Amino acid sequence: MTDFPIRGPFLGGFECSSHRRSDGRRLDLLAATGHDRHAFLDYRALNRHGLAAARDGLRWHRIETQPGRYDWSSALPMLRAARETGLQVIWDLCHYGWPDDLDIWSEDFVTRFAAFAAEAARRIREVSGAPPFLCPVNEISYWAWAGGEIGRIGPLACGRGPALKRQLVRAALAAIRAVRAVDPEARFLHAEPAIHVADGADPEGAAAYREVQYEALDMIGGRLAPELGGHAEALDLVGLNFYPDNQWVHGGGTIPLGHHAYRPFRAMLAEAYARYGRPLLVAETGAEGTAKAAWLHYVCAEVRAAQAQGVPVLGICLYPVLDYPGWENERPCAVGLFSEPDPTGARRLDEPLAAELREQQARFARIDEEDTRGAA
Repeated sequence: MTDFPIRGPFLGGFECSSHRRSDGRRLDLLAATGHDRHAFLDYRALNRHGLAAARDGLRWHRIETQPGRYDWSSALPMLRAARETGLQVIWDLCHYGWPDDLDIWSEDFVTRFAAFAAEAARRIREVSGAPPFLCPVNEISYWAWAGGEIGRIGPLACGRGPALKRQLVRAALAAIRAVRAVDPEARFLHAEPAIHVADGADPEGAAAYREVQYEALDMIGGRLAPELGGHAEALDLVGLNFYPDNQWVHGGGTIPLGHHAYRPFRAMLAEAYARYGRPLLVAETGAEGTAKAAWLHYVCAEVRAAQAQGVPVLGICLYPVLDYPGWENERPCAVGLFSEPDPTGARRLDEPLAAELREQQARFARIDEEDTRGAA
């Protein structure tokens, strides 16, 4: 159950969204943060701060320049940087973006994504010499809502969230099949938002909303909509993305940490493990500004509490690990362990967050030492 080669307990996550906004502009956060140009320096910075693993992205729209034709020039420097620094990387293959010539609602979207995933797996193995570790489609649930239900991001649809969710699940499952056909040792992360919705004035509506968070994972695992082709072996590592605004009152506002209605994160982790029986990764977590260190303190304490109850949480990904320009208005979002780069690629360190990270690393290390002594 815990045979995953996660080099935790902490990972750094690079924001790699590449979707189109409602105004039609395509975002490219790897370029906007300078990470695509400074991957080697960024990976080395993670190593210096005790982070031996990361989440990062391969930009499908930049690589498949024509149907079935792949230009890996945007990805090879990053793949080589990971190899040279010894960093383990979980690669996102579709982080809200896809090639412009492709209709996301078509069968062609599924087949071309599967072919791209297989080629990506081959290239990762070729450069790294290790089995590919992939997140096929990031946050299917969020994408279905933002892109299919309310028209915030591509494909800019409204009222079609369930249909988009099913299409993205089809694509993810096709990618898994195609990758395993070329590299049976490949591993997969499925990263989905972890939410809690308090009852408010509509307890039944709140309960239904809470249940919806599991639909994509249930589909991939074959528990729901089996006609999509999901099966238990497709559900490999379960990732939960958890942020300060992931809990709210149904029909109302965000529930702040410390409020009586706030659900402990340890309970959310335990519920996901009880449902799927798969090891977990906190695949994204972070806060902005002066809240960063306190948020990491809370999440780490909750993870340790869940682990003490037998929940196999394999790591915590600081996400994003770099400050980035906001999706809607390019405002500087001070969320990272590191700042935007200077002309040489150097980044400033967030000292309070770094100090909290060191303290949490030491706490997890002490637990590991105690477990080792207890097993001897």
